[in-house]
This record gives sequence, structure tokens and C-alpha cells, in this order.
Amino acid sequence: MAKNVFRRAFKTLCLSITLLLVLLFLVACLSPYVNPANWWLNGFTGLIVPYLVLLLFFAMIFWLIVKPVMAWLPFLSLCLGWQQLEVVFAWHAGSGFTKKKHELNLRVVDWNVQSFNGLTQNRETRKLIRTDVAESILKLQPDIICLQEFNTSLSSVDNIALFSKTHPYHYFSKDYLRNKGDYLSGSIIFSKYPIIDTGRVAYPVAESLIHADIKKGDDTLRVFTTHLQSFKFQKNDYADIEKIRDQDEETVSASKNLFRKMKLAFSRRGIQSDIVREARDKSPFPSIICGDFNDVPNSYTYFNIKGDWQDAFLKKDFGIGRTFVSLAPTLRIDYILVDNHFSVRQFDMVDEDLSDHVMLVTDLRLKK
Repeated sequence: MAKNVFRRAFKTLCLSITLLLVLLFLVACLSPYVNPANWWLNGFTGLIVPYLVLLLFFAMIFWLIVKPVMAWLPFLSLCLGWQQLEVVFAWHAGSGFTKKKHELNLRVVDWNVQSFNGLTQNRETRKLIRTDVAESILKLQPDIICLQEFNTSLSSVDNIALFSKTHPYHYFSKDYLRNKGDYLSGSIIFSKYPIIDTGRVAYPVAESLIHADIKKGDDTLRVFTTHLQSFKFQKNDYADIEKIRDQDEETVSASKNLFRKMKLAFSRRGIQSDIVREARDKSPFPSIICGDFNDVPNSYTYFNIKGDWQDAFLKKDFGIGRTFVSLAPTLRIDYILVDNHFSVRQFDMVDEDLSDHVMLVTDLRLKK
């Protein structure tokens, strides 16, 4: 009798957990359609989609063993969320990357260089980071370079000069000016080919979206780059995350602080992504968007900006594709997206241990 009661209680618990997972996953499936500026919960559910998919898969296996008819519940929810599944994982194993560039290809590099601060605390080592970053990029012989969190100084450290010899054309957003305009930072586009026009759209809060129209032979391309709103976690925020993990007595206070920052960032990115989408839809030329979106593929931000464009990672790589090296193994937040005028020939992620982001590189070819 006691065994039967325990079994029923256990099955009821497992069913409740399964229903909760299904509910959370279905809420996350709304992300392509619901702007977090209007409903912030959507931002949080997008972050946990890879884990929900894994748990629903295990739930399906469990119910196949215990009560097969119940396995339809997680199975059908995964089928309904096919949009979320297809952006989580790339399936092109063994594609590889050939460093020698084909003459018909356009090689594009995208990287958040973290203000050339690197990952070391040693001041002397940090002085070399800027040249190491430039060498890591230039050895790939890219035609176009898009960098976020780029900085330079008019009077001392000229980081533009690191690239200008091989890439004489550039457009710099100059989002932040300090020391009476001597220090500048933001996003930048470098090009081997002439830039014939540029544009900048400021977001409601800081930073901006920039584009450069690049003339390559008889073709004109529009290249966008941007850095969307981050969570702006500081050292104390990372300490708060550790408190939550360790169930510290200050866990509630730490959670509230993080929640407020994340909620604000989700909302701002929703607004910013609408601006990017409007700009890309108005482009009169074959276009590329590179940038640090600070949001995962299972987000409104990603789906909104991508639309029917191609994600270079999904076209030519394999795995989940982590691009941010802190916090979690599932944070793919940097992207190279291209419209359907291009074919994606190859793609790679290069971790040089010089930033908290991974460098992206892809070879593209214009369809004739």
C-alpha cells in the first residue's frame, strides 16, 4: 500500500515538473513575436532555452520508460518550438576553415575587443594587448573588420593606426568621448576597399548603429555593426552571482540587483533591435550585419534582427557556439548575419585569449 502511494506521488511530482518545463518552453517560443520592451519575462526564458530543451528530452525518455503515452507531452512541445531548436545548434561538423582566402570571397572579421583590456590583471602584459589583438586579426587577411568596444586616443595611443596600413578606410561611431574629446570609443568598421558613404543611428540610450557602404569592384555592399545594450555587470555583480550559486545569506538582495539590471537590458535591447531591423530593411545594397547583440539566439533581439537572413555560424559550424567566455557555456551573443545576396563559404570562431569575447571570421561570396 505504502509503495503504491509513493509511486503515485512520484509520478505526480514528475508530471508536475514536466508540465512546468513545457510551460516555460512554450513561453520561450513566443520570443520571435513578443518584444521584451513590452513583456520582460520573455527575455529571461530565452536565456534558459538550451537547458529546457535538454530537460524536455530527458523527460521524454523518462516517460517512454515509465508511461509511453505521456512522452507525447515533451515531444509535441519540442516540435512546436522548432524555431527555437534550429537556432540553438549548428550541424555542420567537419566544415573546417581554410586560412587561404579564395580571390572571389569576401572575408569578414567581427570581434568585441573589450577596450583592449585583455583577460590579464598584469599591467605590463596589458600594454601588449592592443598589438596582439591587431596581429590576431590581420593574420587572417580580412577584407572587412568590425570591432566593438574599440577605443583610441588622439594624443597618445592611436589604435586606428594598427589597422590603417592594410585597411586604409574606416568609419568610427565615437559613441563615448572623454578627456575633452581626446579619448574616443565605440564600434568601428575597417575596410580594404573604398567606403563611399556612411551612416550612424543613435539609440535612445548610449552607443549606436553604424553602417559603411563599401565599393568592391562593380559591387556596392552595406556593412552594419553595432553593440547592443549589455547587462553592465560590474565586479560586485559577478560577486552577487557567486552568492546566489553558494546560497549566501545575501542571496535575495543579490538576486534583486541582478534582476533589475537584466530586466532593463532586455527592454532596451528590444527597442534597439527594432531600430536595427528598420535600418537593414531599408538597405538598397547587399548587406551584412556584424555585432555584439548581448542576447542569445533564443531571443526577440536575435529573431527580430535576423529575420530571413543567414546566420554564418548556423550555415557552416557545429555545436552551440559560445562567443562570450564568462558566466555560462551557452552564451552565443556575437553574430555575423548576411542577406540572401550572399552565399556563406566558411566560418570559424577564433579564441585568442585576448578578450572576453571570441572572434568571428567568415568568407562570403556575392551570388551572380
